[in-house]
Amino acid sequence: MNWITNYVRPRINSIFSRREIPENLWTKCEGCGTMLFHRDIKENLYTCHECGHHMAISPRSRFEALFDDGVFLELKIPAPPPDPLHFRDQKRYLDRMKSAQKNSGEHEAMLVATGEIGRTPIVAAAQDFTFLGGSMGMYVGNAIVSAAENAVKLGHPLILFSAAGGARMQEGILSLMQMPRTTVAVQMLKDANIPYIVVITNPTTGGVTASYAMLGDIHIAEPNALICFAGPRVIEQTIGENLPEGFQRAEYLLEHGMLDRVVHRKKMREELITITRMLLGMAPAIKGELVAPGKTNDPERKGNSTGATGA
Repeated sequence: MNWITNYVRPRINSIFSRREIPENLWTKCEGCGTMLFHRDIKENLYTCHECGHHMAISPRSRFEALFDDGVFLELKIPAPPPDPLHFRDQKRYLDRMKSAQKNSGEHEAMLVATGEIGRTPIVAAAQDFTFLGGSMGMYVGNAIVSAAENAVKLGHPLILFSAAGGARMQEGILSLMQMPRTTVAVQMLKDANIPYIVVITNPTTGGVTASYAMLGDIHIAEPNALICFAGPRVIEQTIGENLPEGFQRAEYLLEHGMLDRVVHRKKMREELITITRMLLGMAPAIKGELVAPGKTNDPERKGNSTGATGA
């Protein structure tokens, strides 16, 4: 026995063992500071069990919790030109896109899918705020148009989950043109008498708020979501006055008549089933008969699939 065996080798082993432990097992809640275990966060749909703070959730995770059995068919969206303006600021636009795709694991900032909630078929679209701030570019415009066209074609309600910082500046006027484009898509739904439900999540700002996010038949928001065109800091600097507490948050907008509901994420699926069936003139769902999300026993139906049925 010597000092190498007794001290050096155990010391080296302890160093490398610590490095093998994942660094993302715990997350600090931004609302109350509680340390949350990653499995608990996922089981609570990325909400804090202590204070109820709603964290960002990916569209794919949201759909797995929304659809019956967690099963949905992803719609293929027409791809726009990758860099129409050859934009460059501190980085090339194409490089920013590649980085966002690598970090998020998604092709773009919106996911569109079809499936059933409470045995009621729907079309759903969701924005990913982690993908360039969920910014509205040509792809997002194509996604909403495709979602609306499929909803009209199938006769299914469209449920849209918004989360965006506004228009995508790297696409300039082409991004701003998605505002009237998506407004026309929403009008297609209204002309066909197809229900359009918007779930507004934190944050929803800029041109998104000024177009499709506020044109729904029903507007639901997650707790404490920031919903605005210009943010409170910009408004305070412009008017030179202090704003009321909670200004532009979901609860404030509900109190002032701009929202129909503020619903916790864990209760959102049940709320959407109830509202969707009500708008379709269907009988209320019986809770005992509802198919739970992600609870299928059939291995062939587990998860989700990708289709090419998009317009």
